[in-house]
Amino acid sequence: MGTTDPRDHGQTPDPDAPLPDSRLPDSQIPDDPDATPSGRPPGQDAPPPGAPGGRRVNRRGLLFGGLAAAGLTAATAFAADELLSGGTSVRHSAGHAAGMAGPRPSVPAQRTAPPATWTNAPVQSSRTPLFDLRELTPAPPPTAVALTIDDGPHPVYTPMMLDLLAENGIRATFSLIGSQVRMFPKLVARIAAGGHQISNHSQTHPSPFAEIGHDRIRREIIEAKERIENAAGYPPKFFRSPGGDWNQYIFELCRGEGMMPIAWNIDPRDWSRPGTAHIRRAMLAAKAGDVLLCHDGGGDRRETIEALRTVLPALRKRGLTFVAL
Repeated sequence: MGTTDPRDHGQTPDPDAPLPDSRLPDSQIPDDPDATPSGRPPGQDAPPPGAPGGRRVNRRGLLFGGLAAAGLTAATAFAADELLSGGTSVRHSAGHAAGMAGPRPSVPAQRTAPPATWTNAPVQSSRTPLFDLRELTPAPPPTAVALTIDDGPHPVYTPMMLDLLAENGIRATFSLIGSQVRMFPKLVARIAAGGHQISNHSQTHPSPFAEIGHDRIRREIIEAKERIENAAGYPPKFFRSPGGDWNQYIFELCRGEGMMPIAWNIDPRDWSRPGTAHIRRAMLAAKAGDVLLCHDGGGDRRETIEALRTVLPALRKRGLTFVAL
């Protein structure tokens, strides 16, 4: 799933502005796979059971975030990306000036996605899409929960999220939007280098995803897959539909592209910024087998990160084990 704040074409939105309850009519949905729809309606708190015969599983209104933190110009967004990813381009230019130039760092050499954190064997799900870790084989530990983080990478909140996960020794699954990957590829490389799993979350996060037509669905999935592979060094082996909106064509396309469709069963609706206390309570309700959903992109995610500072150690203290898919 995932939700994000709106991005008007060529404009950067205010991350503190409330989420609009609107969406473009079908006639105005952009054909350009890099264009972002201007709005998505709010929807259900949690996905219903899987839908047979291509029926929609769950639709939730989603709003897609800006290309950089609100208020940043393109130049400062690039500078922020350089600083947050270690400033490799700055050091590279300095090396040229000093007569010590070398090649820019290349993308990771790894060509296959990392295995799940509990097994080296390929994982399979008895249900499509995956809602619960107990549907997987090989089975994860009986105390396992999975933290999934959607709508990044974001130049401010993704590094904060990565630092928090490292502090707690947790690996997660990041569902990335292709247009964000294009803007911040070094953050994708950092996610991969941290041992986290990466999932495809479409190119521009259109919603309702299952209604945009087969041709555009295919473009959204394939282009995001290619951009993630270029940035991470390997193609993603999971796909999360925007809003948890599924149909049979999406399932078949994922199967053909070697990606498992994944959903969730713990949703604090943090995309709507309901407050740190609300997010904390919802996520503390997690139990063994649950797939937890939260966000590092699409707007101001300080509430989410602040809630996780309490949630992550609390769940571990209860004996739950965080796994990456």
